[in-house]
This record gives sequence, C-alpha cells and structure tokens, in this order.
Amino acid sequence: MARYFGNVELGGIELFCLAAEQGSFTGAAQAAGISPAAVSRAMARLEARLGVRLFVRTTRSLRLTDSGQTYLLHCREALGRLQDVELELTGAQQHPAGTIRLSVPTTYGHARILPLLPAFQRRYPRVRFDIHVGNRNVDLVAERYDLVVRARPPADSGLVARPLEQADLVVVASPDYLTERGEPRSLSDLAAHQCIQFLLPSTGRHVAWLFMENGEETAMFTDGDYQCREDVNAGIQLARAGAGLYQTYRFLVEEPLARGELHQVLVPHGGCARPFSLLYARDRLLSRPVRLFIDYLLDTVPQKSR
Repeated sequence: MARYFGNVELGGIELFCLAAEQGSFTGAAQAAGISPAAVSRAMARLEARLGVRLFVRTTRSLRLTDSGQTYLLHCREALGRLQDVELELTGAQQHPAGTIRLSVPTTYGHARILPLLPAFQRRYPRVRFDIHVGNRNVDLVAERYDLVVRARPPADSGLVARPLEQADLVVVASPDYLTERGEPRSLSDLAAHQCIQFLLPSTGRHVAWLFMENGEETAMFTDGDYQCREDVNAGIQLARAGAGLYQTYRFLVEEPLARGELHQVLVPHGGCARPFSLLYARDRLLSRPVRLFIDYLLDTVPQKSR
C-alpha cells in the first residue's frame, strides 16, 4: 500500500490537536513534554504539507483559521478511531472509559434521562458525563456534543435519529376548574375554556394541541389567558392551581392524576403522541462509552409512555 502521509508523522497531528486545545505552542509543548520550538517546527511542516494556514499567530494569541477548525474536527475523529481500535485490540475496552457529552431538553431530561444515568455509571464507573440541560437546541457538531435528545425530527441530514419514545399526550385540568367551568365533551367545547399555552423556545409560537378525530390525528390551536415559555412544568402547575386546561405528556402528570389533583378530559380524542429521539452525527465514529450508552437508553426508555 502506498504511503499517503509521506514524512508527516501522526505525532504531528497530535501536537496540532494539543496546540488547538491549549491555545498556544507553549501549552502544547508542556503537555507533550517537548520544547515549544519543536512544536513550532512540527506545525510549520504540517502547514507546508497541506498548503494552508492552520493558525493565526500573534505575540499574544494563537487561534485556528477556518481551515484549521475543519482540520481539527477531522483529526480528533481520526485519532479517536485509532484509540478505540487500539483499546479494542488490547482488551482495554473491557473497562470503557471516557466522557460522554450529552444535551437534553429540560422536561424530558429531568423526567426520563437524568434518573437513568447513575445505574449506567455504576455499570461503567470509568465513564463520566458532561450534561447540558436546557431548551436551547445546541449545535451538536460545532459544540462537540456526542448525543442530544430532541422532541422533533432533525432537519439536518447529517444527523442520525434513533427513536427513544412516543410520548403520549393528555389534556388535564384540576377538579376545581372543572366544577366551576364544566368538563369539555367535544373539541368544539375548547373555545369556551381557558387553554394554557406553551410557546416553542425556538420560534416563540404556540404549540398546537393534537387530537384524534374520526380516526385521524388533527392539530388544533387553542386560546387562553396564560402562556408559558421554556418550562413545560409551569403549565402543569397552573393547571393544578385551577387556571385552565393543559395538554402535556402523560409521563409528567401520572402522579397528580393518580392523586386526584388533576383529571384527564377529552379521553375519546386521546391517543396522540410526540416522538423523542436520540441524535448523533452521521459521520462521527462513536466511542465505545457512547455506543454503550445509546444501547442502554434504547433498552431502558419505554417505547410508548402509556
């Protein structure tokens, strides 16, 4: 097989990654146990071979060019693949180790994902988690997340979506509210009720309520004096306090329903659900801890929350 890399050693690529991470040749040199001059020479050889500038250097700072950013992304992936193969060949993967960077939406994260992490970590004690919990859609690639959970299918064809759960939707209200305003019996009755709204963080638009009608799923936009942003649980608390009707995920209201603090309405029009999926980059080789965690979630999260 012909040598593609010529005289450039993989060590030079490792030094490039170190320099990018440390933000200086001196920091990379200290991490690698060599002189800053040796790092500088290695980077000069690498740039000469590629024919592009990887760094913008000043007396005070070192930053990557756009080409450097692209090269860093692929170098990290390539070195990660080599490391995974070596660990697998030497048997070290019997004890997977590493950090999993995970982003989850607030509600689903608290209710579904976060409670599952300790059991996985007890099984693989050398695995660590770096977790973002929030409703901002992180950039999985640019922000270097291994996995993200989202409630809607991705528009990015560069992402792989593994279905986690079809989360059942219910409409609930407090007994006091229903005593005062009456229980809706049909979808047309919703116009006479306070319907608590949730606004999508990404667009600021009201979320449509989903119902089954004549055997088909239909989306309805309702109205009311309360609208909530960011936290789905805010609508649940308003409903418990008697503010109105609210459509939410069944798994979030199972306990107040069981205690009688909330009552499900429009049951004949139920049966709709929204999907939650686990996403990762299509062109990224996943580390063994990440692969194990994907399998764990797919085996542990219920496929249908009914």
